[in-house]
Amino acid sequence: MKNLLKVILVVFIILQFFRIDKTNPPVDKNMDFLTIKKTPENVTKLIKSACYDCHSNETIYPWYSNIQPFGWFLKDHIDEGRRELNFSTFATYEPARQARKLKKTASEIKEGEMPLESYILIHKDAKLTPQQKELLVTYFNTMKDVAMITNKISEEELKPKKTKP
Repeated sequence: MKNLLKVILVVFIILQFFRIDKTNPPVDKNMDFLTIKKTPENVTKLIKSACYDCHSNETIYPWYSNIQPFGWFLKDHIDEGRRELNFSTFATYEPARQARKLKKTASEIKEGEMPLESYILIHKDAKLTPQQKELLVTYFNTMKDVAMITNKISEEELKPKKTKP
């Protein structure tokens, strides 16, 4: 048993030499969701605290990102979040994609799927009250509706695109 603990300790120490890259991609405010949608300050604050660490290029890496394998898990989670929705590059999305992302975001907040429970455990300021959730859901749905009207997007176009296997 003692030898097993020693091996685990040695492996843990070796893992610390394999750090994650914490460099955020450059941010162009003219491409950022909050800027292009002229988001009100109270909504901006909620989106930044509940969404931006995983869904933007403005991630603030916490202290535990320096400890492996936690850092790897965190980096993978952030990369996945950015692939799914990146508020920092929102202006590069075509209008139908923007509307789809806004609809999905509103739905996930309403259903309690976002922000993730694992994120809320450590980031208490990201825990949304029912009123804050409703505010965000209303805001994202309103921005979706504006995008649909402005760009003449039908509900049919918002349905997820099927990918070929």
